[in-house]
Amino acid sequence: MALESVGIVGGGAWGTALGVSARRAGRDVMLWAYEPETVAEINQQHRNALYLPGVALDPAIKATAKLGEVAACDLLLMITPAQELRAIAGELASHMRDGQPLVIGAKGIEQSTGQLLSQVVAEVLPRVRTAVLSGPSFAAEIARGLPAALTLATASEAHGRALAHALSHASFRCYWSDDVAGAEIGGALKNVYAIAAGIVVGKKLGESAHAALVTRGFAEMMRFGTALGARRETMTGLSGLGDLILTCGSPQSRNMSLGSALGEGRSLGEVLKGRLSVTEGVYTASAVVEIAAARGIEMPIAQAVHAVVSGLATVDEAIVALLARPLRPEG
Repeated sequence: MALESVGIVGGGAWGTALGVSARRAGRDVMLWAYEPETVAEINQQHRNALYLPGVALDPAIKATAKLGEVAACDLLLMITPAQELRAIAGELASHMRDGQPLVIGAKGIEQSTGQLLSQVVAEVLPRVRTAVLSGPSFAAEIARGLPAALTLATASEAHGRALAHALSHASFRCYWSDDVAGAEIGGALKNVYAIAAGIVVGKKLGESAHAALVTRGFAEMMRFGTALGARRETMTGLSGLGDLILTCGSPQSRNMSLGSALGEGRSLGEVLKGRLSVTEGVYTASAVVEIAAARGIEMPIAQAVHAVVSGLATVDEAIVALLARPLRPEG
């Protein structure tokens, strides 16, 4: 399987950073962006100052506003916002080839259907070979060439190894897994718990409370993931626990910084209004809570986050409700 060229569908920070990384791995890179000004800036000035400031792009990285051009690449990375993936995949459909590899780098659950993104792609692009890239990684660090290790999940070992070799280099290591659902669930749910972790920071509840929140959030992730067929070792790996630790522990995380702002007393609308990039946990929370309710999975922290971002409870009310839960054996 020749994977010499990589097409990136999404010109935000993460898509651009993955384009930089793919170029370091020796691939030819074409990046699709929605905004004409982003396309022009990448092609003419070799930068994406709006989404990834301070990073000089290899002049060999090209950008386009035409999905057909990016779909001509050997391998596609889908780095669109999770809630827009279905629509953009639909526009790609007529350009894709049978068996063409497509790696989902977005993290989330479709709010309207409760589907994992691989399930959305299977519906809209049934002819492609789907994989999922997930794990602890900040766009700015990847773009700077700092070391990172991620999970690359796909059903076929041969396919997974080929993709891993195409995308990996000295500072960007991909570890293959066949647990696609597990990789997706960890990547989606960690955003919800990062909002909760940010609220703890914003409310100045202390490091002890932060540690407890992250630990109990991981317990909820484990319950949810295993109920949906994920393996425990995946949930304790890079795309589960690893991504949770990163996203709940740094203000670089969009979700944690949003939670911190909510904890400080700012409104959700006020915070989102000033953001260019999507904060996926806001949308994933409602999908997670709906799935958990249908399957009888106990997830009080996720429910609290959903209540806050949906306007069903204030931050203080959500905290009081969590602290009033009955004492019970840990598990």
